[in-house]
Amino acid sequence: MKFIVSSTGLFSHLQAVSRVINSKNSLPILDCFLMELTDGTLSITASDSETTLSTSLEVNESDTDGRFAVSSKTLLDALKEIPEQPLSFNVNLSTLEITVQYQNGKYSLMGQNADEYPQTPVLGSNSVHVQLDAQVALSGINRSLFATADDELRPVMNGIYFDITTECIIFVASDGHKLVRNKTYAAKGDEKAAFILPKKPATLLKNLLPKEQGDVQIDFDDRNAVFTLENYSMTCRLIEGRYPNYNSVIPQNNPFKATIDRQMFISALRRVSVFSSASSSLIKLRLDANQIQISAQDIDFSTSAEETFICQYEGNPMNIGFKSTFLIDILNNISSQEIVMELNDPSRAGVIVPVEQGENEDLLMLLMPMMLND
Repeated sequence: MKFIVSSTGLFSHLQAVSRVINSKNSLPILDCFLMELTDGTLSITASDSETTLSTSLEVNESDTDGRFAVSSKTLLDALKEIPEQPLSFNVNLSTLEITVQYQNGKYSLMGQNADEYPQTPVLGSNSVHVQLDAQVALSGINRSLFATADDELRPVMNGIYFDITTECIIFVASDGHKLVRNKTYAAKGDEKAAFILPKKPATLLKNLLPKEQGDVQIDFDDRNAVFTLENYSMTCRLIEGRYPNYNSVIPQNNPFKATIDRQMFISALRRVSVFSSASSSLIKLRLDANQIQISAQDIDFSTSAEETFICQYEGNPMNIGFKSTFLIDILNNISSQEIVMELNDPSRAGVIVPVEQGENEDLLMLLMPMMLND
């Protein structure tokens, strides 16, 4: 079996799917790419047994169809240094010897039997289909991924919850301290449905979607989901279990509202949090008539800092404590110039929303407070 393919085209596709491969695999065949040539199209697949990512590219010329597996690390490292030029692959399908010829040299390597490669799971007959724009999907995943947990005891919290309704699709993520609820009205389902996408496939999508145009097709059943993009297809195992009722933890009546310049807030938090206790990262916010004071102290090292700047706030003076790293994370994942912080009392969660919501979007973030000693 022979085929000729562009070196940079092949390398970029290999690099994209290689992100699935784990550094240590239970099955040795999962260290390989599965390559299948059918009618002049080369399909490349990589898998870690739970997530499988496939892509395809046209070859310049080919003779017979065939399939083989080849070490991903060897092939990637070998192609990394080759400038744009045609590569000629010659594969002996019975002995699995592979020869790759390029302008002024050749590589010889051994392939592996493609039949050993695990088969991609097929969705059941009860699968649900949803379609949404690639950039809408990217925005939803980008804004919620940071809030997912790493909790072995509650695995349902370790992914992004896709709550699909007949009006909108809601992306939810929470680790028990912070919560993101991002509604997008630019897409909806034909019926109510939901699934929990694990962190790893969500991160893979985050890397693939910026280059994609058009729509993402999502098909899922109780166990697996298939994401079909223009150039890639990803099948992944879903997290099984019931996601907690996220709406019940969002406080509804928050009489105290502060409108704050987001960038100014982030800069002040970064400066002041240097002086907070390394173990807690606690910062104190004091809201008073049209101003906010941020303070932090580390009693062990006798260091402290405070900074005051103008914001829009009318209401009773209020002190509330937050973990600075979480608050900065939340502010970094909002794109609006100004944010509104809605508060009730120092023991209840603070709700943070952008002043200007994106088109067809309703973004809400929530952060649990920390106890203040004073």
